[in-house]
Formats: sequence, structure tokens, C-alpha cells
Amino acid sequence: QTQVSQSGGGTMQAGGSLRLSCAASGRILTVFDMGWYRQTPGQQREMVALIGIDGRARYADFVRGRFTISRDNFDNSVALQMNSLEPGDTATYYCYANIKVTIGPRPADYWGQGSQVTVSS
Repeated sequence: QTQVSQSGGGTMQAGGSLRLSCAASGRILTVFDMGWYRQTPGQQREMVALIGIDGRARYADFVRGRFTISRDNFDNSVALQMNSLEPGDTATYYCYANIKVTIGPRPADYWGQGSQVTVSS
């Protein structure tokens, strides 16, 4: 079965760095966009960074210049290098992948289980 699994994150003081990793596995024909969203309690999930199959990246304004997204199409993985962390980055981060799993059906959105990132002042 198609799934998205992620790892990384943790606790870091402001100014430090953390890294998130994610990989899609199982039944896969093509992985299109991959990326990262984040969410805090009581708030909507918001896009952090996305990267297309061609490697072209998009970033939310609040992380541009601090975070870097990358992907490896060989193993359908994506990573987020988070530098210059700020307390406002504290959230649960979710890996996202838009995947066409088989011939016929249109691509669908898949989500990782979430990773906690906590940044202390």
C-alpha cells in the first residue's frame, strides 16, 4: 500500500538547525509535488515548502532564506533543512506527496504521520 513516512525534527534552541526527511513507498507510478506543511493546535495546516518533480522549489515567505527543500527522485524522498530556527517555527510538520499510484486514477495527496519541531528562545 502506498504510504509516506517521515523522520527527524526534535527540539532546538533559536538560531539552531534541524532536518526533516521523508520518503514515499509502496505502490507508486509517479510522485509529482512533494513538500512540507506545518500545523499548530487550533490553526490550519500551512504550506512551508514544495518541490516539483523537476526540482523546482517554492517556499512560504516566513521560511524563505532559512529553509531549504530538496528531493531525490530515485527513492522518492524529500528533505527539509531548517536553519536559523525561530520560536515561531514550533509546530508539527507533515510531509506531503502528490502521487499517481496506478494507471487510470488521478494523482492523490498523501501525508506523513507528522514530526514535532520545538524551538526554544
